[in-house]
Order: sequence, then C-alpha cells, then structure tokens
Amino acid sequence: MKKAVLFLLPIFLFASCFFAGCGCAKKEKERTRYEINAEYKPSDSTLTGTVKVDFYNAYDTEFTCLQFQLYPNAYRKGALLSPIGYDVALESYYAGESYGEIGISSALGASGFEVGGADKNLLFVYLEKPLAPEKRVTVDIGFSTRLAKVNHRLGITKTSVNFAGAFPMLCGYTQGGFYECVPSDVGDAYYADAAEYTLHLTTPKEYTLVSGGRVLEERTLESKKRYTVSAMNARDLAFCMAKDYAFLQEKTGKTTVEYAYYQVRNSQEIIALAEKAVAFYSSVFGEYPYDVLRLAQTSLTHGQADGSGLCMIPEKWTAQGELAGETAFELAKLIAGEWWYSAVGANRMEHPWLVDGLSAYSAALFFGKHDGYGMTKQEIIEKARAEYNAFREGYQKALGWVDTRMSRQLSSFLNTYEYENVVEHKSVVMFAELEKALGSKKFLSGLRKYYAENLFENAMPAHLVGAYERIGLDLHGFFDGYVNGKGTF
Repeated sequence: MKKAVLFLLPIFLFASCFFAGCGCAKKEKERTRYEINAEYKPSDSTLTGTVKVDFYNAYDTEFTCLQFQLYPNAYRKGALLSPIGYDVALESYYAGESYGEIGISSALGASGFEVGGADKNLLFVYLEKPLAPEKRVTVDIGFSTRLAKVNHRLGITKTSVNFAGAFPMLCGYTQGGFYECVPSDVGDAYYADAAEYTLHLTTPKEYTLVSGGRVLEERTLESKKRYTVSAMNARDLAFCMAKDYAFLQEKTGKTTVEYAYYQVRNSQEIIALAEKAVAFYSSVFGEYPYDVLRLAQTSLTHGQADGSGLCMIPEKWTAQGELAGETAFELAKLIAGEWWYSAVGANRMEHPWLVDGLSAYSAALFFGKHDGYGMTKQEIIEKARAEYNAFREGYQKALGWVDTRMSRQLSSFLNTYEYENVVEHKSVVMFAELEKALGSKKFLSGLRKYYAENLFENAMPAHLVGAYERIGLDLHGFFDGYVNGKGTF
C-alpha cells in the first residue's frame, strides 16, 4: 500500500540524530531476576538486606562489569545533585535537616565493586569473567539504606514510609552499554529494563504494606510481619507502608484497582476515576498488563510517583472540595504513565515527552470521553497551547532565547516550569494536531501499534514514528519538527 504523507504542517528534513539509537534489547522472554530479602527497622530508619541479581545478558555485548543505580545517595549529606528543588525543600524536609544514603557491604559472586558516577549514584560490580550474550550471572549484593525524613518518593514522610529506588537496581541499557541516570529535581530521572522481582520483606507488625506486583504471602509474627511479593515484567518494585491504611477496590476487566488511604475525603471519587481511567486506556491503547494497579495515599510535597503497578498520590489531592480540574487531570495523567512508563519503557533522561507528554495527552483523551470533572478535552488542549506560547514569549523576552527541544537531557531544563511547558504542554498540542490531521481512528491505531510492539521493552522516538509508518503513514517530518523545536503553532 502506498504510504500517505502528512501535509498539515511544513515537512522538515529527516534528522538522523533524532532517529539514531534504535538499537535496543532483543525481545527475549528471559529476563533479569531480582530477589530482595530485607527488613525495615524504624528505630534507625533503615532498610537492610541483600539483593540477589540473576542477570540475563539479552544484549549483543559482552559484559565485564554490571552497573547499578544507587538512588538513595541523592539524599545524602554533601550530595551535589538533589531530587528535590530549592523551592520545595523547606516544605519537603518537614522535620528540618535530614539525610539518607545507601551503603554497600558486599557483592558475592563478583571479583569486586566500587561506588562512583556523577555523584556517588552508581555501583560498579566487576564480574569474575566476561559474560557473553544469552548467558547468566548471579551476584548477591549486601546493602543498607537509611531513609531521610522527607515528603518524597523515597523517605519517611509525615504519614507513611516510601520506598521507590530503595535498593541497588541495574541501570537501563542503551546501545553501547548501561545508562547512568543522574539525579534531577526536574522530571523523573528513572530508566530501567523490565525484569522479574521477588521481595521478602520484614516490617514492624503495626505497618501495612502497599506495593506493585502480587502479594503472595503475608504472615504476622510476634512483633513483625513478613511479606512475599512477586512482580513480573516490571520496571521497578516500589512500595510504601503506613500504620492506618484503609482500602477500597474496584474491578475492571482483568485488573483490580486498589486504593490505600488514611484520609476518607475524596476516596470514593479517586478510586472511581482510577477505575474509569484503567478501563478507558485499556480499550484505546491496549490491555493493562498487570493484574493489580494500586494507588497509595502519602505525603508528597514535590509531584507524585509512578512505578510498575503502584502510583503514590499526594495527600493534598484529598484536601480539596471535589476531585475535579487540575487534580483530576494529574490523577488521570499519573495512571496513563502505567502505559507509557511501566508497560512501554522510555529513557526519561533523554526523551521525557515519550512518557510525560504522551501521558498528558492520554489524560486529555480520557476527559474527552468523561464528563463531570470540570474540563473538556478541547479546554485542556487550548490551555496547554496558551501556556506554552506564554512561556515561549516570556523566555524569549527575558533571556533573549528559548530552547523548545523536547528530546534533551533533564539537566538542560532550567526549572520545572520550563519542563512542564516544553515536555507536557507542547506535547499536548503536538498530539492534538496529529489527531486532527489523521482523524481519531488512525491516530489511535498508531498508538495501539506502538504499545503492542514495545510492550515490556524500551522505546525510542523512532519506534513511535515506525509504528505509524507500519500503518502507512510517514510522520518523520512532523515529529522531527516538533521534537527538535522547529514546529510552530
């Protein structure tokens, strides 16, 4: 069939740098396996244990060293790069100065290890012999993570204890090797390949665990609880715990949606929206791949946190009168991230719009089909257009220049305001223009193909362009124009 070419906007020349780097992990059924044995002790604010990593080399590269992210070191005293911005630091560190870190005590099955990276954020585990493609090696890493008192995705908050990135995790792979995620207070500096996780966790008896994956066992001992959790094809295994969680459940298709909360206000509205969102995204993009999606209320000053099968939502979302407007939009966008971060992975350090931008437009699509939340799809699009244009004009006037490239390093964004406008608002307008030009049927057909082709893999911009190409549409120029900052509207 002859390919159609989009003429809605000026067609720009294909930029080889934009579509470079298509080499990705081979689509093998075998995956790396994690087995975590750990205990949380509130007395010293630590999660201590071991991570047994059965690494499967699914790449066309021989490895002599495995590279792990050490996310907790971003909270340590003297850290050069913080995940929390200065503008929210005082509110986030609610008890005053507080620090966290991770210590590595051993790496059995390896010839040695060392901590390095841009800001002590990497663990290098040196193998005893080179590991060829399609072979496995097992290393057993001893760790101890001390948590800061901070309202964030990793820390002891006012109401719960959050564990996102609490133990050593393999860096995501890109063409040529492992990719270092440098801590950032803008966007989400997370990138990982899908893996299999088993967690054996011991907690004080008074805590209730909420996690991604399936809880296979929960046993109450004299003064402790022992949990066993399994997560398949997951980007991570995040969890949180609190002393007074209550639960609501809804079922949609094969998926159970569960909400853990301690403030009753808006609890019914939150789980109702979550259930509708899972049903809607499953119908338009592809079925949600996990059995359970859990939402956990927690004290988060800075943003929210998404992981495979678990969304941490800010306590402040329940403080308002009704679930509508910006709060409803943020919740729908957060759940959309389960499709565009957890199911289909992307490098958020390099191409954040593939996650946050696509999630924002997915939320706009949701509100185009669901009334009663105080906004329409068209209103969301026009608001994004107005805010992006105001940002662009303001930066040009104040600084004499403005960088509107959507695919670029997180460190190049000056602040969250710039990130939201370039990555999210501009994406909303870009996808709206594309849907307008193609029609909803072809537009959604391309996204469904992108989802199906890249499920549990890591995608690049070229994969999204390629998905549309395989349904007969050449959109190289369209995406290149917007993503590289040349598109106008």
